[in-house]
Amino acid sequence: MDEYKQKLIHLTHCEHVGHKSIERMLKVDPSLSYLYSFSSAELQQIFQLPSQKIERIKNDLQTIPIQDILEKYKKQGISCISLNERDYPMLLKNIYDPPWLLYAYGHSKLLHHAKMLGVVGTRQPTEYGYKALQAILEPLVKKKWLVVSGLATGIDTAAHRLAIECGGQTVAVLGSGFYNMYPKQNQELASYIGKHHLLLSEYPPPQKPHPWQFPFRNRIISGLTRGTIVVEAKTRSGSFITADQALHQGREVFAVPGSILSEHSKGTHSLIQQGAKLITSAEDVEVEFSM
Repeated sequence: MDEYKQKLIHLTHCEHVGHKSIERMLKVDPSLSYLYSFSSAELQQIFQLPSQKIERIKNDLQTIPIQDILEKYKKQGISCISLNERDYPMLLKNIYDPPWLLYAYGHSKLLHHAKMLGVVGTRQPTEYGYKALQAILEPLVKKKWLVVSGLATGIDTAAHRLAIECGGQTVAVLGSGFYNMYPKQNQELASYIGKHHLLLSEYPPPQKPHPWQFPFRNRIISGLTRGTIVVEAKTRSGSFITADQALHQGREVFAVPGSILSEHSKGTHSLIQQGAKLITSAEDVEVEFSM
């Protein structure tokens, strides 16, 4: 592993260092050559954080045994892919704010699958939502479309399970590290996906789940894929945010219509009004990509 990548991984393990903090550091020190040489005052100027947080970052840079941690990840089958590496997925690299690092557990070759679709939706689907998902997604999985979702309860979980049951492939993009799987009730499903498919996160394995990480994670689901299917979503929900990001990324957004009386369909109907494609079958999705 080259020195730059190791330092980048070290940064992601430091408390109070997130995506924007790394961006600020790379603007000042693109090769991270001086990462361990900066004074507290210089780090404060770079990160624009309170002195207490700066001291914690400096301490983490001096004390975290990053080489031991990397050896541990290697033994556990966890790999890291940095933005400047050839293995980094091209579609994701082209979005506005791609992750600096991807932590992968499982079959990382799936990141280069030619036909990847995001699937998102409410955590409390109706019976209609489940049936609509199956009617649209099952034929797509059988035609070798890989399903990317976020392992949340509801539509995400149903999409992952459907891909597996139909003999397809799936990628779960987490909003936390691998050691702190969320939600807890999907631990068994996550383990299965990691063994037979792929778990992915921009957060290092020890990272605990925090509410703000999940909406930010959603840009990866849309960024990895050629299009995103939305099945039942309230306005301003996580699924709605994912679809909105997909639209801004120039990716296709497919929205499944529902009842005008249902709160679960207000988000999908709003997306259709914004330019998302209304779909009622797998053929509606395939036609869009064959044009």
